[in-house]
Amino acid sequence: MRLSKNPSIPWPVSCGTVIVLCPPAYLGTWPAKREAIMFEPTRREAIGALAAISAGIAPRQAELIRAENASPGSTDWQLTYVKFDAKAKYRQSLIEGYCTRMSVKAGEKIGICVSTDPASPFSIDIYRLGYYGGSGGRLMRTLGPFAGQPQPTPVVAKKRLRECQWEPCVTLEVPKDWPSGVYLGKLRAKNHRYHSYITFIVTDDRPADVLFQCSTNTWQAYNKWPENHSLYDNDRPDKKPLVSGVQVTFDRPFARYPQVSDNPLSLGSGEFLLFEFPFAYWLEKEGYDVTYCTNEDVHNSLKTITRCKAFLSVGHDEYWSRPQFDHCFEAVKRGVNFGFFSGNAVCFVTPFTPSTDGRANRIIERRGRYGGVQPVEEKWMADLPETGPNENTLIGARTVIPFNGSGDWICTRPEHWLFTGTGMKQGDRIPGLVGWEHHGDPADIPGLEIVAAGKTWNGGDQESHYEATIYPGPKGNTVFNAATIFWAQGLAAPPGHWLPYVHNGRPHGPDPRVQQMTKNLLQKWIGG
Repeated sequence: MRLSKNPSIPWPVSCGTVIVLCPPAYLGTWPAKREAIMFEPTRREAIGALAAISAGIAPRQAELIRAENASPGSTDWQLTYVKFDAKAKYRQSLIEGYCTRMSVKAGEKIGICVSTDPASPFSIDIYRLGYYGGSGGRLMRTLGPFAGQPQPTPVVAKKRLRECQWEPCVTLEVPKDWPSGVYLGKLRAKNHRYHSYITFIVTDDRPADVLFQCSTNTWQAYNKWPENHSLYDNDRPDKKPLVSGVQVTFDRPFARYPQVSDNPLSLGSGEFLLFEFPFAYWLEKEGYDVTYCTNEDVHNSLKTITRCKAFLSVGHDEYWSRPQFDHCFEAVKRGVNFGFFSGNAVCFVTPFTPSTDGRANRIIERRGRYGGVQPVEEKWMADLPETGPNENTLIGARTVIPFNGSGDWICTRPEHWLFTGTGMKQGDRIPGLVGWEHHGDPADIPGLEIVAAGKTWNGGDQESHYEATIYPGPKGNTVFNAATIFWAQGLAAPPGHWLPYVHNGRPHGPDPRVQQMTKNLLQKWIGG
């Protein structure tokens, strides 16, 4: 697409029969930025746009994210003051909330439910997270003030479910010019200084180069709100943590994340800021054409994936429904590139069930182990009746035992195109990049290559191993497995980010070799 510097062209721009739409980020800045945002399509792009319109397909907006990040940002999206309850140490009942949906499209409605105990008026600042010149977020809208009041803590129901049925303080119709992304609502009370978040993901249907899947199921699986009510908490006499018979719901606030990184910014935001945001921040800094989704979106539709060239699993992506796995497996067969920049991914079969008021996909339960429970895993796992394929048939490798630890990411095939421009040689190490969970035991897939391998040690000095892999898909696509949750830590350090320290080790933060390998993969996958 060619840039036009003709300020006399009206808006939207009519080029023959092709309508060139303004990127949403600029709608509020016209006419000041009109010279920077006029685009003239090439003949091929014009024909493609007409074909897409005729077929009812959302048009490509390749410059959407780059344009969005030209908008002014702010670091005020960060929580400044938090105060956790004395007894329920992961909860802040002074002000807390959740959304009636995790995933919403522009033009759709989402309810925001908030409790303030004691009662206090409050406001909600909605931020989209991205790069924004290094600030990490942009204020999109302020809602309120609202007359806050305490809302009831739900009783413990069957399967230890703690399901809130709070009244929404507001139903937001997502503006049509809000681009896909991760959105935080910063909750601010009038009667005290403490803050919290509500979190939702704005999705879309447009074709894009990169699909960033947020690991929302895993965020919820580890959520202890209100006290100790995650998928890891149960009343079994044998104390095994990885079992069925426990349910958690998205209809409750996200408590502070209970392990690995004691960062108060996780209050209300799940694991996104801890293990995923550095990757999203870097992608938007580099100007990649990226769109965002949840695990639920991939569960719902294969088209969520196949409209994009590359699918990214980032951070800690442990809990997948079987339809989600099947859609991803099919997408690889159809030529989509996959990057598992994650560890412990696709470990447990996790079906969705509706909320008690009938809203789809609001409750999850651990029901099975992908690949089946191995004898060595029986120490922690039991009563997992559902089965799924071995995750290594998709990822290229799988969770191994011991499944957690820390270690260096060690190059084993420096001649591979993955390492172009990194300067890495056989045996070169990226310190601390492997953790706190990882993949190994590669699948027997034709053409699979091990590009990095080494050992890890957990807090008890038990030794394990990992293998990072890459294998060819059937249509020239590739599937990469970084074999670590911490890959994103090597890409960027957004405002407020804390490096995790766990199992007696830690990554070092942004590393030009990690950045270059990621660029090499994206170049291979999306071209340009």
